[in-house]
Amino acid sequence: MTYTWNKDLETGNAMIDQQHKQLIACINDLLDACSQGKGRDKILETMEFVQNYTIKHFADEEALQKRTGYPDFPNHKKYHETFKKTVKDIIAELKTTGPTVALVAKVNTSIASWFINHIKREDTKVAKHVGQAS
Repeated sequence: MTYTWNKDLETGNAMIDQQHKQLIACINDLLDACSQGKGRDKILETMEFVQNYTIKHFADEEALQKRTGYPDFPNHKKYHETFKKTVKDIIAELKTTGPTVALVAKVNTSIASWFINHIKREDTKVAKHVGQAS
């Protein structure tokens, strides 16, 4: 299953939306690699990109929240930290077991679905606050 960028995912903040688009494209690449059995190296490479890009994206998003005094920053940061740990754990599992069917399912639920839901539930609140703070 791949994910398509649509209006439901727009936060209205150009920087956040652009980074989200890149992450969704990367997640789609990862899901494609898993479903096509392209091998451990491609999946690992893509998953490591997700890890690195997520770290950058979350840092940018958190800086924006701090700069605008986002009131729910502590909780939002906790969501980010939990996600980063999940990505790290999946990479460790991938290195240990390889790209199993169970791991593909975990990537879909723990990475892709989480990220889409996070955008819809949390990041839209941040963007609304940032828009009001401007």
